[in-house]
Amino acid sequence: MQDIFHHTDNKYIHSITNENFEAIALQLFDYQYANNILYKSFVDTLGRNDKRPKSLQEIPFLPISFFKTHKVVTGDFDTGLVFESSTTTSETPSKHYVKNEQLYFESLLNGFTSFYGSPSNYAILALLPSYLQRGNASLVHMTKVLMEHSGHESNGFYIDEFDRLHNVLLELENAQHPVLLIGVTFALLDFAERYPIQLNNTIVMETGGMKGRRKEMVRDEVHDYLSSKFSVQSIHSEYGMTELLSQAYSKGEGVFSPSSTMKLLVRDINDPLDLNTHGTGCLNIIDLANVDSCAFIATDDIGRIFPNETFEVLGRADNSALRGCNLMAV
Repeated sequence: MQDIFHHTDNKYIHSITNENFEAIALQLFDYQYANNILYKSFVDTLGRNDKRPKSLQEIPFLPISFFKTHKVVTGDFDTGLVFESSTTTSETPSKHYVKNEQLYFESLLNGFTSFYGSPSNYAILALLPSYLQRGNASLVHMTKVLMEHSGHESNGFYIDEFDRLHNVLLELENAQHPVLLIGVTFALLDFAERYPIQLNNTIVMETGGMKGRRKEMVRDEVHDYLSSKFSVQSIHSEYGMTELLSQAYSKGEGVFSPSSTMKLLVRDINDPLDLNTHGTGCLNIIDLANVDSCAFIATDDIGRIFPNETFEVLGRADNSALRGCNLMAV
């Protein structure tokens, strides 16, 4: 079974379709139950060890908090790449140990290309100040990979060089070259406030994150403000996290479409074992690229999944909701 998930040419990622997703997910459950000591212990504690799941809704999902408290790995391997989440001084960061960096590349590029075409079509400008200050942020690594496959001479990261970023955008707009401007929310708001500019050939993609740097704003407020300052019809978004190797993208309205390696289920706030394919509640994510960690993650995000498998994120669960969302972790 291991060979299914570790093709050296990573045909595995490109073999995943909507039609075979469930079958592959069930095989991956078997593989991780047999080779991930932590996940096996978790499943056994739930009393689910005598019943093999027959559908996605029957798969046990590991609470995302385990990535803070345990080393979540399938098998035993030397780690070359570790993604680590941002934290306050009182928090423990999540860590994601990546065995096969090429598999991550394939998942990232497969997902991005399916929504936006080849990265080589774009100049990629990244406004990620809070993430650049950490050396192992998955968002920075993701953007570096996209830049490498773009190869444009104007690609670059920016912290607070708003004047330089403005000049580069003007040059690329005058050349009518497609641009991807990807940024953390508070930095895009700061830049838009100081340097409003009409963007005709640029995709503006926000990745979330206010981090107490500005007054909290709801998504619609953020997108309306950025749209008006940049003279664009819509603001795109990326949904990912340290614990995932796959991403979802929104081309507007905050409605995300998952890449082919990702599916979401919604769990009842008061009953974490009650899973549905659509509705509102806490979000569970299946990430088939997470071959060497855990592919089945119960997040702390509250969202709404639509019948066509698109979804929106409504926010983070508060303490009372988290008690319901994470009953399995108690």
